[in-house]
Amino acid sequence: MTRRSVGRIADVGAPVAGHAGPKSREALAAALADARDYTRRCYAHLAGGDPVFPCIAIVNPARWELGHIGWFQEFWCRRWRPDDRAGARTPARIANADALWNSSRVPHDSRWALPLPDWAGIDRYLGETYADTMTSLATSGDGERYPYELSLYHEDMHGEALLMTLQTLGYAPPAGFPPPPGVGRAAPVRDIAFVGGALGMGSTPDDERERFVFDNEKLRHRVDVGAFAIASRTVTEDEFAAFVDDGGYRRSDLWSEDGRRWLAVAGRTVPAYWRPCGSGYEVRWFDRWRPLSPGTAIQHVNAYEAEAWCAWAGRRLPTEAEWEFAATRAGSAVGARLDAREAGPGAAEAGAGAPAHLLGNVWEWTSTPFGPYPGFAPDRYADYSAPWFGDHRVIRGGSWATRSRLVHARFRNYYQPHRHDVFAGFRTCAVG
Repeated sequence: MTRRSVGRIADVGAPVAGHAGPKSREALAAALADARDYTRRCYAHLAGGDPVFPCIAIVNPARWELGHIGWFQEFWCRRWRPDDRAGARTPARIANADALWNSSRVPHDSRWALPLPDWAGIDRYLGETYADTMTSLATSGDGERYPYELSLYHEDMHGEALLMTLQTLGYAPPAGFPPPPGVGRAAPVRDIAFVGGALGMGSTPDDERERFVFDNEKLRHRVDVGAFAIASRTVTEDEFAAFVDDGGYRRSDLWSEDGRRWLAVAGRTVPAYWRPCGSGYEVRWFDRWRPLSPGTAIQHVNAYEAEAWCAWAGRRLPTEAEWEFAATRAGSAVGARLDAREAGPGAAEAGAGAPAHLLGNVWEWTSTPFGPYPGFAPDRYADYSAPWFGDHRVIRGGSWATRSRLVHARFRNYYQPHRHDVFAGFRTCAVG
């Protein structure tokens, strides 16, 4: 792709249906069983060595994170009561569990010095908390399953975080994860033009009958979106390499003020997990290096890197509203690549008449700071969204490692803009 070689096609049409998640007892039971099995498999290959992870801000100790997953499920599905939010009247199965695993009260850096159970003890706790949850779920009625849905999606999110940690630290992937195949050059990218209009942004009470709705999606409100044109696919490794080769990391004019501050500290000259190799680059996939894959969607770039690439290419990141407008009108599941069926992003496919991979493949950075919608009120799990308003950036769409039952066109995720460990890339919009 040349720096501005983006064509344009006709506007596309009406909103499409949303995602439906498990709501019945039977569907939730199956999903919870699947999530717990997935959690155990993600770190099963580490148990024998009991590795000590370095104390860095973007990872948690292995046994701490696994125990936290069990603690969260136990707290919400067995111990939580409306008149006893702290769970004091129903003790945990492990003494002092709240002091070990309540992430809202246990500072990050202290987690390396806690008296955590050994691997066998953690695995036993995961089994016991799951069994308790199944017992409780069996007697739950319609309208009483918020704790089970919350626990399910919390575990799904941590399942992706476990893979992020393995990638960050260069550990082997879980057993059975084949490396993704190399991809030749991607099909030419084009712009998909939208005339804009009124967007009902966010979710409604009716949506809650079909799927779980997090508090930051509430409530649906009108946003007037101007005409815009969004790329049919995300930026590829080859396209990002062209920016690197053109001195992109050395050109301060391409970087925002915040981006320049980050770059001065990070000292980055190539993306995270890249290294020069001959006349090209290699990219680290967990514990091994592979040649750059030209047509594969770029991942592990942060928001500042995405913005610098956009400045170099004469493009911009979409706003959150533009992304949702495109996803709800163009068919957000086009080319979906989810559920870690393949261990890495695939080709940045270009949709013929709609943006491809709006769901799956890689998370997509937007230009929008994470904040509340009008009328926001925290749900029972009050720490899910509100503490992160202001200094995080919205990402949308899900990655190859995201569970399909979690993500949909209105789902909002959020990370600080300097984070590169996320399975995130970006697509762009035309300027003007």
